[in-house]
Amino acid sequence: MRTAAARESGINHKQATHRPGRSAHTDAIALLKADHRQVATWFKQYEHTRSADRKQALATRICNALKIHTEIEEEIFYPAFLECTGDSDMHHEAVVEHAAAKRLIAEIEASSPRDDYFDAKVTVLSEMIKHHVKEEEQPGGMFAEARKSGMDLQQVGQALKARKTRLQA
Repeated sequence: MRTAAARESGINHKQATHRPGRSAHTDAIALLKADHRQVATWFKQYEHTRSADRKQALATRICNALKIHTEIEEEIFYPAFLECTGDSDMHHEAVVEHAAAKRLIAEIEASSPRDDYFDAKVTVLSEMIKHHVKEEEQPGGMFAEARKSGMDLQQVGQALKARKTRLQA
């Protein structure tokens, strides 16, 4: 069953296979990796700041970016991945990792740097995300398997980018 966002994206996951000769500007994996790098940069900045205001701003930026990233992955990339690879184990593990991250994001958003556990929550979220990113990006991980499957990464990337733009608005 496709989500409303997946229907809006125009992607038919059953047909999300590579089409040689298609020219497009956005590779899905490149877009998702760029998100990973940006959030990693913000986590690193968070580690090195002492200012409560700066910590709050960075935590907010990180949480907002991760909420959008998880949404576009779950609505568009993951269904296409599952359809093209049939790898339900890898898919389900990624969805469960997202659910755990979303719970921690909600806790961070409901607190502030004045709370005793704020830094610890941001640190644990950073560690969770590093683990998740490693699993997606490693050889044999989700991204490698998506490439190997023949998924149309340009079409999926265009849908991811369009959905991300709408969520950021």
